[in-house]
Amino acid sequence: MITKEAAPAAPAPARTAPEPPRPAKRHRAWDEAPRWQIYLPLGIYLVFTLVPFYWILLFALRPAGSTSLVPWPMTFDHFEKVWTDRSFGTFFSNSVLVGVATLVMTTLVALAGGYALARFDFRVKRGFMLALLCSQFVPGALLLVPLFEIFAELQMINSLGSVIIAETVFQLPLSMILISNFIKNVPYSLEEAAWVDGCNRMRAFLVVVLPLLRPGLIAVGSFAFVHSWNHFLFALMFLNNQEKQTIPVGLNTLMSADSVDLGALAAGGIIAAVPVVLVFAFIQKWLITGFSAGAVKG
Repeated sequence: MITKEAAPAAPAPARTAPEPPRPAKRHRAWDEAPRWQIYLPLGIYLVFTLVPFYWILLFALRPAGSTSLVPWPMTFDHFEKVWTDRSFGTFFSNSVLVGVATLVMTTLVALAGGYALARFDFRVKRGFMLALLCSQFVPGALLLVPLFEIFAELQMINSLGSVIIAETVFQLPLSMILISNFIKNVPYSLEEAAWVDGCNRMRAFLVVVLPLLRPGLIAVGSFAFVHSWNHFLFALMFLNNQEKQTIPVGLNTLMSADSVDLGALAAGGIIAAVPVVLVFAFIQKWLITGFSAGAVKG
């Protein structure tokens, strides 16, 4: 029997790699602003912010009597004048002492009060919190007369201690409220676990809670330091001796009714601004984290 041989099967067509999907064309949402609407206001704001700083540098670095818009030839005579002849070295050291002491006292007292507000319940707690908030509406000028009478009775007039105490009292309400919010964001179960392990309340706070409060403490301390560094009113009223004055009052002495030494005033302003700029440059990361953590209760 003769059989027909099967015809060879046709070769299968070669498979081609699928084409990658084309990215969909991105359409701008109606509520998305064009780039120029973002950069133009930011550029204008940057110009208004940097021009005054450049103007200060211009007056501080160019020679006296020059009208050039570029500080060349550059001179540091104005800085030498205010640092030696106008006693800005003494003013600077006094401001550093007041700022650091205010930072330490405000942080310690606010830390103790903030922990009490965050972890304990007592009858007048709401009233006390309301009093702290209402104290922020009282301007510092209204405190001058009572504080002056108190310091006069304590014989603390013309002493840096009077300025430090006044600045601490003025900074405490807001600092205490902020630190209490920081502590509320720390879970209470962490302290309870430390108590189970044998720690008392103080040791549990120092070992468990305090390390977690570092961003908040840096934010509160820096705020207190900068405010006391720039505050003019308390130092003007409580300090009479020139050797006890701070930088804001020293800047005021550079202006008289007849004339103003713009070069010396600009140099003094730069000396006053540099420490604050350096402080914020080093603590910027912790400052933003601290204020965002204390603003909202978690």
